[in-house]
Amino acid sequence: MAIVPDVSEALRGTFARTKRRKLSQLEKKEIRWGLLFISPWIIGFLAFYLLPMIASFGFSLYDFNPAVPDQARFVGFANWQRALFQDQEVWLSLRRTIHFAAISLPISLLFALFLAILLNSEHVLGKSVYRTLFYMPTMIPLVATVLIWNGVLNEQTGWINVMIERLTGIRATGTQGLRWLSDPNLVYYAYTMFGLWGVGNAMIIFLAGLQGVPSELYEAAQIDGANWFQRLIFITIPLITPVIFYQVVLGVIGSLQYFLAPFVLNNGTGFPEGMTRFFMVYFYKQSFTFFSMGYGATLAWLMLIIAMIITIVLFGTARFWVFYTTEER
Repeated sequence: MAIVPDVSEALRGTFARTKRRKLSQLEKKEIRWGLLFISPWIIGFLAFYLLPMIASFGFSLYDFNPAVPDQARFVGFANWQRALFQDQEVWLSLRRTIHFAAISLPISLLFALFLAILLNSEHVLGKSVYRTLFYMPTMIPLVATVLIWNGVLNEQTGWINVMIERLTGIRATGTQGLRWLSDPNLVYYAYTMFGLWGVGNAMIIFLAGLQGVPSELYEAAQIDGANWFQRLIFITIPLITPVIFYQVVLGVIGSLQYFLAPFVLNNGTGFPEGMTRFFMVYFYKQSFTFFSMGYGATLAWLMLIIAMIITIVLFGTARFWVFYTTEER
């Protein structure tokens, strides 16, 4: 008669063999020291991120003006109802933000990738110098950068219009140059040019991805007769799609929070024709101009939810175009 092994006994034996052992004193000491070293980050995260987020959600349930905190009034989800269904400017500002992101983000990423490919080439002399020069603008404070570009884009004396005049011999619009910051058809492209000033970060990340592509693949493709463009399309781009995906996610989140340039260059007024009243500019106006902190907190949470939804969608689509070198993702 065949003997059938007892499955439960086998499982108990397996669990007994893999039973978690007790931590030694040395391991406990290492854990305590590890927690001690990361405690500043944990405290900072709790104090400056998690607790303010929880507090801001609480504020969104109140009609709250910090100038008269004793008059705060609980309104429940009235602020959310106003933002979602009554305040048309919320969705108009979001549409402007997405419109600008659709223009600026592809241009910025393509330019950064172009620079990275160029500076990864064996035929470019002094690559380290050029890498440093292209990265240096990112080290300038953003406010100072915006003020510099305010002069660069000036209609009368900005060097872009001066160059156009010297190359063509005529002013673009009669006695004035191109109205970069006051023409609704040009203002987004002016902001995009300003954004190209800071592509150094994206360039460095792309460059790191390019240097991670095995040179053997290029050599094998070259032996098979593949030209430079074919190697770029069929080897380089597929192997750096994880880096491209990372840049796209960061770029989308950053574009949704675009604030400094329209606030400084156009004084946060939305000029021209409301084109620069982006979502974060509208949030700032509600929170710190009208001191409607409850409604401002609602807008902040709404932006967080929108950013999370877009990020989830991006991660969902990643499996169709992002290729990893390992089988498991």
